[in-house]
Amino acid sequence: MERALELAKKGTGKVNPNPLVGAVIVKNGEIIGEGYHECYGEAHAERNAVKNAKESVEDSTIYVTLEPCAHYGKTPPCVDLIIEKKFKKVVIGMLDPNELVAGKSIEKLKKNGIEVIVGIKEEECKKLNEIFIKYITSKSPFVILKSGMSLDGKIATYSGESKWITSKESREDAQNLRNRLNSIMVGVNTVIADDPELTCRINNDKKLIRIVVDTNLRIPLDSKVINNKDKLTIIATTLNSNENKKQALRDLGIKVIEVSEKNNKVNLKELLRKLGQEGIDSVLIEGGGTLNFSALEENIVDKVIFYIAPKILGGENSKSCIAGIGFSELNQAVNLKDISYRKIGEDLVVEGYIK
Repeated sequence: MERALELAKKGTGKVNPNPLVGAVIVKNGEIIGEGYHECYGEAHAERNAVKNAKESVEDSTIYVTLEPCAHYGKTPPCVDLIIEKKFKKVVIGMLDPNELVAGKSIEKLKKNGIEVIVGIKEEECKKLNEIFIKYITSKSPFVILKSGMSLDGKIATYSGESKWITSKESREDAQNLRNRLNSIMVGVNTVIADDPELTCRINNDKKLIRIVVDTNLRIPLDSKVINNKDKLTIIATTLNSNENKKQALRDLGIKVIEVSEKNNKVNLKELLRKLGQEGIDSVLIEGGGTLNFSALEENIVDKVIFYIAPKILGGENSKSCIAGIGFSELNQAVNLKDISYRKIGEDLVVEGYIK
């Protein structure tokens, strides 16, 4: 199962909104076939493992990180292939939370005389597919808020200089995040100040969807995210924003999503629902302090990842990682659980899930 998990990770950034899945076939104590879900719409891990097997898989055991599918989607049901090829045992990491599967495969396998074991390295399998689990059960994207900052929480000096606070190693690690998720979200202030491209440098072919939250449609029409047509850009705005600017953006091939206002800003919860309807399973928020606070205040964030550099910038006018009005009382603070720490270069990385 550990090997199956390793294989599953190879599909990172290529299978969204499908899950990451790996499969290993063992016969007479020897691995005879391996496979993983390589690309959305293509063969699942089990089919690739069978295809790659160096001998007959009859009477063998298949280890798979996620319950085999039992329904027709982009490909036929993998459970039927397992029965057809006369496997004797199936070892499963975790049940599929998709209501189209959800235990149906296990029931079918047992009815056909195949032994089934479930729950091997289950927590690791769930962690690997936390994005898929959230999306398939709620139809709402999994949201990670990521920020790079100084030790005192600053993301720029008081003069606006921000390149670079964190180390090269941290920035490369953050690119892995962009590869893992299928959209990146910033506020319009970030576009106006930095004019970023919002691409994935380690996988330039990745169709990373760029989302700009822009309540009053202040985005310049010559911005890179507007004029780089290789990637899809979505402008999230309100129903009451300027109709002429909306049309101008649409004329440039930009998708405009309109939502209601909340506290004179884009209603982020409504926006997430609409992004889910667009098939977006995950959002990486790389906004400035204003968007970051709004996202936390509206409780749309599932996980935070902070890259903290051993630098102190100071200054009450230096930009902070979390801005906005802030919380007035300590009992309103956003608390984290399942926290982990790691070191990258000189920086400390803190990860945690919203309680």
